[in-house]
Amino acid sequence: MTAPLESGAATGPRTGGPRRRRVRSKPRLRGGAPLPLLVPALIGLVFLVLPLVALLIRAPWSSMPELLTSDEVWQALRLSLICATAATVVSMVIGVPLAWLLARVEFPGRGLVRALVTLPLVLPPVVGGVALLMALGRNGVVGQWLDSWFGITLPFTTTGVILAEAFVAMPFLVISVEGTLRAADPRYEEAATTLGASRFTAFRRVTLPLIAPGIAAGAVLAWARALGEFGATITFAGNFPGRTQTMPLAVYLALQTDPQAAVALSLVLLAVSIAVLAGLRDRWMTTS
Repeated sequence: MTAPLESGAATGPRTGGPRRRRVRSKPRLRGGAPLPLLVPALIGLVFLVLPLVALLIRAPWSSMPELLTSDEVWQALRLSLICATAATVVSMVIGVPLAWLLARVEFPGRGLVRALVTLPLVLPPVVGGVALLMALGRNGVVGQWLDSWFGITLPFTTTGVILAEAFVAMPFLVISVEGTLRAADPRYEEAATTLGASRFTAFRRVTLPLIAPGIAAGAVLAWARALGEFGATITFAGNFPGRTQTMPLAVYLALQTDPQAAVALSLVLLAVSIAVLAGLRDRWMTTS
């Protein structure tokens, strides 16, 4: 004698076994794209892709190794990698707790705080550099006390480059982590606290493993944004070779004296951007 099937279980018409649920495919529009939409779409695609293709066509491929191994280019490349990585670390140390605060804690003015956190995304980078100079410069609101009390000078130093890049890059990480926290189920953290764990222990042992993919994606975005920062860096840290001259600044300077070197550096930044998109394809892109 066979055991009766549980109520609600579907059976096949012949075999009597459980029926497999069919996964519905995404609906697609039938027919071709209408001409009023297709033409501007193609124009937009050409507008975005053509400059990149032109960069590849005009690249001095034969002299690329020589250009990328010159002392000036190597200094800018090394400084950019170091400063972008340091800025990403700074963003993670203070940005992840800030994202957790915005996602998990109710407090008055949270919407205003979120708007202020995301303000560097829309703020012109040069304005951000001026703001940093007014705050952390030698005569700034905080910088004057750092200079008189501790002898710390931040503008026009490598540390200034890191701070400028962190200022413009950290919002990318905060937005990514906050979105991941909002999607994560808070009941796991509540269960950990009911079992005796402190809020910090629950965050460290439960929350962090849950949001690790969001932190990684935000860190990659922040690193890429820091690597390509120009306006805030040149305003707050200047353009001193070997000390504050990063790759975007070197591209701008080389464009006036050695256009081929500018194209070579631009290709390096282009390769980094493509690598970032490739690393985030599973998060942002869906397969057809």
